[in-house]
Amino acid sequence: MLVTGFDIIFFWVARMMMMGLHFKHEVPFHTVYIHALVRDEAGAKMSKSKGNVMDPLEMADEFGADALRFTLAAMAAQGRDIKLAKSRVEGYRNFGTKIWNAARFLEMNKCVRVEGFNPAALDLGVNKWIVGEVEKAALAVTKGIEAYRFNEAAGAIYRFVWNIFCDWYLELIKPSLQGDDEASKAETRATAAWVLDRALVLLHPFMPFITEELWTRLGETGPAREAMLILAEWPDLGGLVDADAEAEFDWVIRVVSEIRSIRAEMNIPAGARIPVLVLGAGEAAQARLEANRDALVTLARLESISPADKAPKGSVQFVLDEATFALPLEGVIDIAGETERLTREIAKAGAEIAQIEAKLANEKFTSRAPEHVVEEQRQRKTDAQAVAAKLNDALKRLKTAS
Repeated sequence: MLVTGFDIIFFWVARMMMMGLHFKHEVPFHTVYIHALVRDEAGAKMSKSKGNVMDPLEMADEFGADALRFTLAAMAAQGRDIKLAKSRVEGYRNFGTKIWNAARFLEMNKCVRVEGFNPAALDLGVNKWIVGEVEKAALAVTKGIEAYRFNEAAGAIYRFVWNIFCDWYLELIKPSLQGDDEASKAETRATAAWVLDRALVLLHPFMPFITEELWTRLGETGPAREAMLILAEWPDLGGLVDADAEAEFDWVIRVVSEIRSIRAEMNIPAGARIPVLVLGAGEAAQARLEANRDALVTLARLESISPADKAPKGSVQFVLDEATFALPLEGVIDIAGETERLTREIAKAGAEIAQIEAKLANEKFTSRAPEHVVEEQRQRKTDAQAVAAKLNDALKRLKTAS
């Protein structure tokens, strides 16, 4: 395989192919991976005369080699150049910190690898769910690497580690780790350690240094490591996805996300513990509610969550599947004042959208302005429209509550 940029295909690649065929009567390489060009954040080609060159050694010194490597992989979409910005590299450095902190959290909670751990023989729904997510992540990363779609592979492991493992699983298992049920605690500790191990293997091609370091440190407890991470077996998992557990925790995540969204939209104080009433829930939803009550209360910062026959006055509501969730906000926020605030914010967003649309409709602007400036305006319009849509949804909810 040959790895090269598109700008030398004719000058070097084609000639190497012809020379190999002519002199050795064989094809010198069967696969050519044509990678993107790395440009500056405005999309301009890097040039010393322009002063827009980003030295990779300086970037590695400032943010770490892993962060730079992951950034280039994550942005290497086929057919599109990389617009490299320091902020992107800094963001992936934060990703490395997230992984390190997750490992520290497991260490503090005595989550140690267990000899002979079987991910297919678990009892707790949250653990069945996470090992299924590991299987799906491993499949996505493997598929991306084999197809030379490194951005898709990097995106898959990023979403699994940050969004699923750190943001949800580690939060969901806190009640179990802090509880008195020793059997549940032992299963959760072993599962969490196994999941982190698999995550390190999947992440290793993109962030080799931090993952090897953590692999070594985590190997100091539990069963002895058979090899360094670079020599570890690639995950080949199957049969771990549990449809019931997947549906249950998809439901839990959607409930918590919706409540968090309403809290943010309505300016509900972070410390305010509010009750949530659930109306019209079917048997499956009621069972999920009972099984995950502690996690729902903790993650959504609630006073309680329980079934009810009707919603009290001053409740903001949302529908999820067949159930209606009601958040009584009377006395928690100033509903009239919040309505006025949202109305002002909607008008402000509408004015911004109109201003951007007028600029984009001006042919002189779109024809004379650099492409990245025009694209920036289009993105601003998209962002403003998204904000306006959220504000309108929040206002509708408030009007039904008043």
